[in-house]
Amino acid sequence: MATYIPTAYQNSTNSPDWLNKGDNAWQMVSATFVGLQSVPGLVILYGSIVKKKWAINSAFMALYAFAAVFLCWVTWAYEMSFGNKLLPFWGKAKPALGQHILIAQSMLPATTHYYHGGKVVETATATPFYPAATMVYFQCVFAAITLILLAGALLGRMNIKAWMAFVPLWLTFSYTVGAFSLWGGGFLFQWGVIDYSGGYVIHLSSGIAGLTAAYWVGPRAQNDRERFPPNNVLLVLAGAGLLWMGWTGFNGGDPYAANIDSSMAVLNTHICASTSLLMWTSLDVIFFGKPSVIGAVQGMITGLVCITPGAGVVQGWAAIVMGILSGSIPWYTMMVIHKKWSLLQKIDDTLGVFHTHAVAGLLGGSLTGLFAEPVLCSLFLPVTNSKGAVYGGVGGIQFLKQLAGACFIIGWNIVATSVICVVISMVIPLRISDEQLVIGDDAVHGEEAYALWGDGELYDPTTHDASGYNQREMSSISGVTQDV
Repeated sequence: MATYIPTAYQNSTNSPDWLNKGDNAWQMVSATFVGLQSVPGLVILYGSIVKKKWAINSAFMALYAFAAVFLCWVTWAYEMSFGNKLLPFWGKAKPALGQHILIAQSMLPATTHYYHGGKVVETATATPFYPAATMVYFQCVFAAITLILLAGALLGRMNIKAWMAFVPLWLTFSYTVGAFSLWGGGFLFQWGVIDYSGGYVIHLSSGIAGLTAAYWVGPRAQNDRERFPPNNVLLVLAGAGLLWMGWTGFNGGDPYAANIDSSMAVLNTHICASTSLLMWTSLDVIFFGKPSVIGAVQGMITGLVCITPGAGVVQGWAAIVMGILSGSIPWYTMMVIHKKWSLLQKIDDTLGVFHTHAVAGLLGGSLTGLFAEPVLCSLFLPVTNSKGAVYGGVGGIQFLKQLAGACFIIGWNIVATSVICVVISMVIPLRISDEQLVIGDDAVHGEEAYALWGDGELYDPTTHDASGYNQREMSSISGVTQDV
């Protein structure tokens, strides 16, 4: 009896035998989830969590970065991150634009892993069952969100023209190094450092680079540092919700297939985020007497960041432990250490990216070195017999590998970000002028987020019709934010 194959599953020019339509669909959906975290997720979150006069500038920094990264990524940065090896930490730059590349089966050529540097293959080259175009898209949105997260440390004072130069330079000389080293087949990948979905490549990098860039850019205006209320807390929650749900694709897409490891990663992601949010909120209630909505969002983010490096290689109970620690340790560094350490007080990290991403990312990577489960590791990692320290044997070495990998990412980002900021400052001022800092969006963009005025900021009569008010009426008007 002849076997009937439905037309949808028959091989054709558009559907070669290596194409798995389920994997391809999941990977593109996952990529879109991650893209939605940035646009509109972080665009909304940044535009609403800052003072009203910086809403447009903050949202636009995120929007610009997303667009700029896309063009740079396909022109040179993808191959530097996932192409053929140039150096142990860097791939060879070339475009990923031609059909001969994009419609062929996806392959990360440097990911072949050999036994102890020999010629016997331990793990074959990564060749997911979908075209390279899907992989380019998927990895691009990760690169884009890294720059946008970094921007959170610089809101409210960075010169937008300097930011326009910073994005492609940092993508080229910092992000690609971390991505190739840990994911693309570089020396940390070959050594067996675990970064399941970007705890180091994305979060530790953006947190350290954000703090470093904030040092070089300088602080916000003094009155902004003293009083910087969110202009719309409900929209903060909307942006945070997109960020949280988008993490389903963030961690669920990193096995490069719709497989059992992907399911484990998604479940662990939400377990850890929920636990962390509740832990952070509990600490706010215990020490400050009331729950904070912004604090809950911070706890949510630290939980999502912490689970990211180990989402698919730890068990559910470990995800709960990681959530408890990610909801408490970054809380302590932000609420206690930050206020006592003069260096952290001197550097104006607008949204506390250092705590929510660098501290939480380092914490997650370290805990992955403790809790990585051997069977789950075998489903994902190129180095066989990998496991965390709590499982004995070589697990202790894994923990040390995690710390060493973090040290490389921290050191590279401090140096590379500093060099980039210094070079840009020779051509373009990094910080907005003091006069523009007083006014905000209206001075920088000629636009305002809301058709309102009188919230305690400088009144600019050239852009508002004052015919209906006398001077005494103007001086008495104050917005809700100012009243509070």
